[in-house]
Amino acid sequence: MKLDVIKLDGGKAGSVDLSEDLFGLDPRADILHRVVRWQRNNAQAGTHKVKTRSETSYSTKKIYRQKGTGGARHGDRNAPIFRKGGIYKGPTPRSHGHDLPKKFRKLGLKHALSAKAKAGELVVIDEAITAGKTAALAKQVKNLGWKRALVIDGASVNEDFLKAARNIEGLDILPTMGANVYDILRRDTLVITKAGVEALEARLK
Repeated sequence: MKLDVIKLDGGKAGSVDLSEDLFGLDPRADILHRVVRWQRNNAQAGTHKVKTRSETSYSTKKIYRQKGTGGARHGDRNAPIFRKGGIYKGPTPRSHGHDLPKKFRKLGLKHALSAKAKAGELVVIDEAITAGKTAALAKQVKNLGWKRALVIDGASVNEDFLKAARNIEGLDILPTMGANVYDILRRDTLVITKAGVEALEARLK
């Protein structure tokens, strides 16, 4: 699969051969869904907590005698039936994470890359290097028509490019090892450098 390579100023910089195993698959929504669900569940803090009847701040005294009142039988006012009483079977702190095989995670990333390529939302640039000025980079991004873009670079990201892009809304930069299904799918445009393409092919071979 051949794709034109462009520069950040919009000029042409030749072309690149993309691996069919990474960018030429027929994307499957069920695989992408499972990987995204795994990512989001692992990211969830799980710190939700409610107070049970043993933790609410109230007297443990029996509110009235057992028999003879004509009312229902009750113990203390911490019972869930009362206002300000404890919550019954509410959430407790726990991990929402679950396992997903490494092979499946790798397959999900391949399908995410293929989905962007198939939708025509994949752009390959020669390199992500700039003088370090946000205004200049913002102008280039606007001219290229990138509204919400993710830039994937090689093993490391250029420090000046990272600083320049930090304050541009809708532009995110990741090294190859940071590339993931969720971040790829939630952006309108996926931008990969030539070094990033080589590193991804080496990572996912």
